[in-house]
Parts: sequence; structure tokens; C-alpha cells
Amino acid sequence: MKTLAKLPVTIVTGFLGAGKTTLLRHMLDNAEGRRIAVIVNEFGELGIDGEILKQCSIGCSEEEAVGRVFELANGCLCCTVQEEFFPVMRELVARRGDLDQILIETSGLALPKPLVQAFQWPEIRNACTVDAVITVVDSPAVAAGTFAAHPEQVDEQRKQDPNLDHESPLHELFEDQLASADLVILNKADLLEAEVLAAVRAEVAEELPPAVKIVEASSGKLPLSVLLGLNAEAELHIDSRPTHHDHEGHEDHDHDEFDSFHVDLPEVEERPLLDALSQLVERHDILRIKGFAAIPGKPMRLLIQGVGKRFDKHFDRQWLNGEARGTRLVVIGQELDQAVIANELRTALA
Repeated sequence: MKTLAKLPVTIVTGFLGAGKTTLLRHMLDNAEGRRIAVIVNEFGELGIDGEILKQCSIGCSEEEAVGRVFELANGCLCCTVQEEFFPVMRELVARRGDLDQILIETSGLALPKPLVQAFQWPEIRNACTVDAVITVVDSPAVAAGTFAAHPEQVDEQRKQDPNLDHESPLHELFEDQLASADLVILNKADLLEAEVLAAVRAEVAEELPPAVKIVEASSGKLPLSVLLGLNAEAELHIDSRPTHHDHEGHEDHDHDEFDSFHVDLPEVEERPLLDALSQLVERHDILRIKGFAAIPGKPMRLLIQGVGKRFDKHFDRQWLNGEARGTRLVVIGQELDQAVIANELRTALA
């Protein structure tokens, strides 16, 4: 009987809005025949990112593609790994003869180290290896000193917690994501002047061992030869990489302070919706808003990605036959009053 080689796994991590999903879409769009399974972890009740990824072709029919895209919802991956990660991995391990690669996207608030450590467990280590941990960095946010593109909220949280001194929880999470990296992508490099980008590179490099390479990208567009086949075997040396959260239980993670919920709306006009969302960000501690909207008279769905005060939008696909046209938005932030925010949004659009 032929012995199967270990299935390579690439873990993509990074902060909210850094461009992880865009990177995965680029990888899938340029799979060049590779048979890729995707595990998407979304922070919150609804996997908007999973919905996006299901549109991508991975070299098989739409029906087969749906069966190969796995979405883990309700919490960060490091906290749900024992309940949800193993059943998915067992299924993929059973089918590893049909696969060439697994891609895992962590939540923007997840710690990658516990996930890599899960590949040390007997059920997985004999069948899979972590080819690399890729950390995607939001270069403009680092240049602004915020790491998550929302300086007011980061600073306010720092002031409220006397234990943080000059460090913020987001800064520590950022450092921990870098500590686990085998490759770092400075994304959105096209949005910065050369000298500013050089300063970001220098700042990130200070947190990395010399062996970890840093590459620059715009919209995650890099050759797959750069992203795959690193052969890092990260699970073998991850324990030697110290992080801020090595001695904490899951219940103590800083990102437990973040809330997430979704708001359903009918068809909405584009400009009033974007204006209403911008006003919400001004009034509440919202880190990110993302989702899709049905625009009257438009045959395609409008995809919306908002980080802090910056909103990106584009029409991503046609509405499907029989699909209910509607708007669904995920709101992520700190100490959010779901009822108040939903009511303000509906009132603004009435």
C-alpha cells in the first residue's frame, strides 16, 4: 500500500482588515490545478468571509467546491479548536489522497500559536504538517501606530486598563501573531510612500528572527511559489517561540473583550448606507463592519468591508436565482450595545 506524504497546511493570520481573505482568494484564483481545501474561521455569529470564499474556484465544480470549504464560526479558532477543528481535520485527513494543500484562515483576533500546537497531536501530526504560518500585516495601520486601523479605540482601552502600561492588548496580539510567523506580508504596500513603508518594515523586523522573511504586497497578490512550499514544519519548533499569552488560559485572552453581531436589513441605497455606517463608527467603539447589501435596481450584490473609518466596496457577484435579496452586516468592536446600534442603523435608513 502506498504511503501518503504529509499534507501541507498553510495558516494565514493577521489583524482585522489586514487582507487575509483577499490573500486566500488570490491563492485560490491562481491554484494552477492544486486541489486545495479551505478552513475559514470567522469571529462572530456569521461567516461572511466564508461566504466570500465559497465563490472561488478551486478546480472543481460548484457542488464539489462547497464541500471543500469549511467554515468555523462562534469565536476565535484557538478557543474552539477542540470542539470544531478536529472533526474537520479528521475529514480532510481521510481525504488527503485527494488534496494537495490545506489553507486555514484564523480570525483577526486569534492567536496562531495554539493552532500550530494542535498539529503536534497524534491524530494530526502523522498526516499533516504546517508548511508555514503567514502573518498578513496592515501596513498603513502599523505606520499609524494602531495595528488595527482604529487609534482612538486602542488608546481608550489602554487608558482604561492600568495593567497595560504603555502596551495595548492589540499591540500584544500583533506581536504574538508575528512571533508565530514563518513569512510576513506587508500588505497594502501601494498605499504608503517608500520611506514610510521602509519604516514599517524596520518596525516589524524588530519582532522577528532573521530567518523569517518579509515581503511586500498589494491586495495580497504574490506568486504561489512565494506562499507555498516553505516546508517550515512549524509544529516542530512552535513551542520555542515565546508569546505574551503562553501562560494564560483561553478565558483570559484579551480578545474575549470583543463583541460581534450581525444586522439584517432589506434593500438599501448605497450612499445612505455608507453614510450611516460612517456615523455609527464615529459614535460607537466599532473596529470593523463587513457584509453585503442589496441595492435597488442592481443585479449584483454589493460587498462592503469597513475598518475604522475606511470603507471599501465592490459588486462581487450576481444574486442567485431564488436567493432572497437582502442586506446583512457583521459589526465587530468592544462593549457594543447591539440593540442601540441596530436601531440607529435602521432609523438612519428609514
